[in-house]
Amino acid sequence: MVNLALGAMEYGTRIDQQTSFRLLDAFVDAGGEWIDTANCYAFWQDPSGHGGQSEELLGRWLAQRPGVRDRIKLATKVGCEPLWPGSYPEHSEGLSTQAIDSALETSLRRLGVDHIDLYWAHRDDRSTPLEETVAAFGKHATNGTIGRIGLSNYALWRAERMQGLAQQQGVAGPTALQLRYSYLQPRPFVRDHSHDHRFGWITDEVLDYAENNPDQQLFAYSPLMSGAYENRADRPIDPAFDHPGTTRRLEALNDVASSLDTTRSAVVLAWLAGGTPAITPIVGISTEPYLTTALTGANLQLTAEQRQQLDEVW
Repeated sequence: MVNLALGAMEYGTRIDQQTSFRLLDAFVDAGGEWIDTANCYAFWQDPSGHGGQSEELLGRWLAQRPGVRDRIKLATKVGCEPLWPGSYPEHSEGLSTQAIDSALETSLRRLGVDHIDLYWAHRDDRSTPLEETVAAFGKHATNGTIGRIGLSNYALWRAERMQGLAQQQGVAGPTALQLRYSYLQPRPFVRDHSHDHRFGWITDEVLDYAENNPDQQLFAYSPLMSGAYENRADRPIDPAFDHPGTTRRLEALNDVASSLDTTRSAVVLAWLAGGTPAITPIVGISTEPYLTTALTGANLQLTAEQRQQLDEVW
């Protein structure tokens, strides 16, 4: 299987059903396995202000594709659905027992499945005791309605605390972390931003944690930074990456991409998927050419010399 997850965030809203089905089919036919969505996707795209459209589309796709469910792994999330239109982020469902129970039942119904392979806490809910959240996830893992538990946008100390609580309670703990990550690195001390080092980015500490805890799988979302690697005027590199190291890393990336006659985006995905520890990139794919780039990168094997060339600059 290719080490790549297809991000289905906008399937069923901005990306229409016909296009979505075509991309899903091509992804699976190429050896793709992980499909990542959330119960709140994509509330900002829908006039109702509520999510669920992506899960519903995936449910329709699965219903029309007998046997495909056995070939894929489904990941969805709980915790960020707005309580009412326009209420996010101040007022969202959170991670109480009631919220998790209700959201999981709804996701299973939308997807038309009897279990979810990886169920994510979409973001930390510090208004709910961790003991309650751990117990709620653990209950469903015991019942078999979820296979694994994952944490998205969590500080590492909170993830480790949940591990300890799960051991105390005798239930399954989290075995996956989903954060932002890419080849370019943001400046330290970026605060209250999507690239915040505290709980929004895979840091060296997270990499060390995963390398020494082999049961923990790392997933990286937005690895291609919305197309910023392809020199698109409408997709500039975020100001959080405005420092000399970015210039040096782009030069190394250009050299490796040129030597392989491929794109910078493909090299970034190869760097992620084939590193130590390996990271599964989650790529939101809206067109066939973009799918081709993603699959090319995930299947690309960098040599030790090429990887050293990319890693030694900072």
